[in-house]
Amino acid sequence: MTDFLWSPWRAAYVSGQSPGTGCVFCRLKAEPELDDKRHVLHRGRFNFVVLNLYPYTSGHLLIAPYEHLSRPSKALKPATDEMMDLAIRAELALEAEYGPDGFNLGMNLGRAAGAGVADHYHLHVLPRWIGDANFTTTVGETRVLSENLSDTYRKLKRHFRESA
Repeated sequence: MTDFLWSPWRAAYVSGQSPGTGCVFCRLKAEPELDDKRHVLHRGRFNFVVLNLYPYTSGHLLIAPYEHLSRPSKALKPATDEMMDLAIRAELALEAEYGPDGFNLGMNLGRAAGAGVADHYHLHVLPRWIGDANFTTTVGETRVLSENLSDTYRKLKRHFRESA
């Protein structure tokens, strides 16, 4: 018997095709009326929280500033402070919904550091579980996610509707 892991939504990503043109984060900033469709969980004063469309784990969030900057060192302190406040809020939301064993928080600044969007910095928040990197991820370069993005969005959205 052969098992299949279906992820047709990744086809554009792995083929190098990107939906739309220009900066993905600037497009998200400019189209708040599409937040539900684009899985934007929260809009703060300086930053917004969105599900990663190409997640490493279920619940993989991104926190991006509205301002198109390549590094946090170019941002104003209120923007970086809010980003960290949103990271804490994201951690608490993910903890409540998924009960992970740990978290990765990080930024890849510049192409040499592995940034997929090198000119608009953003913070990754990933829930992690013991054993979540198995042979499929490490050898087959494939990720197996236990739920679709719409379900993840629905679970986490309520945590960002509530006041901070």
